[in-house]
Amino acid sequence: MLQQINLSQRLHSLETPMVMGILNVTEDSFYDGGKYQTEDTVLSRVGQMLEEGADIIDIGAVSTRPGAQDLPEEEEVARIRKWVATIMSAYPDAMMSVDTWRASVARAAVQEGAAIINDISGGTFDPDMIPTIGELQVPYVLMHTPAKPDRMQQHTQYDDLLADMMEFFGQQIAKLYDAHVHDIILDPGFGFGKTLEQNYYLMDNLEAFHVFGLPILVGISRKSMIYKLLDTTPDHALNGTTVLNTIALTKGAAILRVHDVKEAVEVRKIVKGF
Repeated sequence: MLQQINLSQRLHSLETPMVMGILNVTEDSFYDGGKYQTEDTVLSRVGQMLEEGADIIDIGAVSTRPGAQDLPEEEEVARIRKWVATIMSAYPDAMMSVDTWRASVARAAVQEGAAIINDISGGTFDPDMIPTIGELQVPYVLMHTPAKPDRMQQHTQYDDLLADMMEFFGQQIAKLYDAHVHDIILDPGFGFGKTLEQNYYLMDNLEAFHVFGLPILVGISRKSMIYKLLDTTPDHALNGTTVLNTIALTKGAAILRVHDVKEAVEVRKIVKGF
């Protein structure tokens, strides 16, 4: 089935998988927290990722690493307004995604030119998120997590991981369709409320999520499922990231969310020929 998403009023085919470059304007993200805090560093990083072939830039103002604390809503809104406006002014053709679970942040982001909302909660942390996406009519990344980042790793017990996730996605997709949201992207939420073993079980069974007929986003870049297994650190997890991105593409992933754009683009070219 040919999959498409509507980005900034233009249909984009996902026959060629997309690469989403990560931009954390945070102090405490697990890999690159604190690196991008000034206009020069932010714009330089965005320019580098676009030059390397990023199709989408995904900006986050709040860390979602295990144990991370929430940022006050007003501060998250202010950060996102500032950085999305700054980036869109410098790169008006860029496709911007905003990583947030708050409806107010989503609304502010789209007002400043963002084209996608990437919600780690899948609409469960803020009851206004799904109706807001219905109003905004932008693509929505529906991710699975059992709890907020500060306590998600305390919630890794499932009756049946895959069945529980299928039930969750089915319920949330129905809510999104009721809100007239039709551009939905599924994200299994690797590392969010899952053990090391559960993460690899999900990767082994990634094809199962195709039952929904929706694009699948995989975000495993430099995560603990790689560096803990290999007894290393996020700084030395690029090789493992490339291996898992390769596997994800062979299993039908439509979007790779990565810190290292150049390497992901090379994976896509080798696996898919694009």
